[in-house]
Amino acid sequence: QVPLVESGGGLVQPGGSLRLSCQASGRRFDGYTMGWFRQAPGKERAFVAAISGYGSDIDYADSVKGRFTISRDYSKTTVYLQMDGLKPEDTAVYYCAGASSPVVTTKTLAARPDNTWGQGTQVTVSS
Repeated sequence: QVPLVESGGGLVQPGGSLRLSCQASGRRFDGYTMGWFRQAPGKERAFVAAISGYGSDIDYADSVKGRFTISRDYSKTTVYLQMDGLKPEDTAVYYCAGASSPVVTTKTLAARPDNTWGQGTQVTVSS
């Protein structure tokens, strides 16, 4: 059983929108920070956004601030990434991550070696 499953990726034109979903199964992440990362071809995986265990703290990479919105629905054990104003440079495989400990914050999630990861969903922004 895959603990985190992403969906919602696809091909979109510049300026368009997509909403990614990350569904948790087999383990609940209530109270644990979760986030989104992306990996473009030839580049390392990079932080995109994170939301704390109960949603009080949210962080974004500078490159997506004002365009992307992270949120979580506890009843559906799902984390979302609403992406608006998409640019070609947003093209990447997007991965969902869940922290392994409730002490992990939105600012420390990226540095943790023990996160739970999904398998990724491809986002392509092209005309």
